[in-house]
Amino acid sequence: MLTALVTQFVLIWAVIDPIGSVPVYLSQTQRLTAQQRRLVAFKAIAIATGVLLFFIIGGQMLLEAIQIPLPAFQAAGGLVLLLFALTMIFGESKVDQECKISQEDVVHSELSNLAVYPLAIPSIASPGAMMAVVMLTDNNRYALTEQIITTLVMIVVLVITLLLLLSANKIQKYIGNVGAAIISRVMGLILAAVAVNNLLLGIKDFYTL
Repeated sequence: MLTALVTQFVLIWAVIDPIGSVPVYLSQTQRLTAQQRRLVAFKAIAIATGVLLFFIIGGQMLLEAIQIPLPAFQAAGGLVLLLFALTMIFGESKVDQECKISQEDVVHSELSNLAVYPLAIPSIASPGAMMAVVMLTDNNRYALTEQIITTLVMIVVLVITLLLLLSANKIQKYIGNVGAAIISRVMGLILAAVAVNNLLLGIKDFYTL
């Protein structure tokens, strides 16, 4: 039982990647106040939790109902993640964007948007995370109690992610705007590699069904 819990924790940790979400959070919220950053962090975790719970409860039924195999979903998710990663690599730096967007615009139009994209989706509730929770709660393989345990493990990982995001505000004071811009580019390159890997694995698994 303990071994299964550890295995599930490691797998869910890997697909949610709490540490990897910190640079994305920093790069996307560097021009916000501390209070706004905390609000974005809480909203992002709440949205990601809701999305992953949806896939635990109804993801398998949804994909089966529309006859979409898991590899196809993985490939599509990898493509979406790749497009986002490219915007991080080639897009304008956040310093340049700050000169074009007023703080009032940020308050009224961007807080919720930042919480949804790219933080909640695809950084925290990544395509890999969605697919993983569907597979770990397969109704044909796991009993209800096992699925509940998997859900609790996922929630623990998400709480840890929230704590890391809240702590990231202190990191911002030391790295500054230039540091955040550099991290954004580097993280974009890493995300691109992960996205291509998911895309290729999805295509490979699709043709081996």
